[in-house]
Amino acid sequence: MRPLLVLRPEPGTTATVQRARERGLEAVAVPLFEIEPLDWKAPDSTGFDGLLLTSANVVRSAGDQLKALRGLPVYAVGQATADAARDAGFSIASVGDADVERLLRSIDPRLKLLHACGEDRRAPAADQQITAVPVYRAKPIGAPDLGRLTGAVALIHSPRAGRRFAELVDDRGSISIAAISRAAADSAGGGWETVESADAPNDDALLALATRLCNKPPPE
Repeated sequence: MRPLLVLRPEPGTTATVQRARERGLEAVAVPLFEIEPLDWKAPDSTGFDGLLLTSANVVRSAGDQLKALRGLPVYAVGQATADAARDAGFSIASVGDADVERLLRSIDPRLKLLHACGEDRRAPAADQQITAVPVYRAKPIGAPDLGRLTGAVALIHSPRAGRRFAELVDDRGSISIAAISRAAADSAGGGWETVESADAPNDDALLALATRLCNKPPPE
């Protein structure tokens, strides 16, 4: 069986490694980033109809300022983000099952949304009026020990992780990429043994893909 490299920041790394090992995979935690809270101030919530959340890292990193926004219903990109927001005292208006653009297409285009987000934000295509407020940054880890790479499967949770992994690896021919989305897959570039994206942008679908790739014999 091929080793599985889990590259996302903590605490997501540990959670994904545990779930991967429950599937019988040889998962290794190799975070490429660490989450660092930013100094931010919550805007007046009365100017918004809802809170857009595209990462559970917002809830983990935002601190006490986030409490000022609890009156806003949350539009969450996925179930893990929605669960984190609910645990923090928010009501959930809608939960997406794909990317943020699909979520936004499914809700009222007239909404004014506050997007609490990471510093490295990609502005989504949207009809809604969206105001972004960064509350955390994903800081690259200087020289991560990637360990055994030959024949490995790399789990890519974001486009930024794909780009960072590609920067760190020169000999790509025996490495397979399992990405959470098409955008994350594309960000890794070419030269890998194979690059595939999950059927849905969540850990269950991503680990199902990883299981298939980890059990695929390496090339001769």
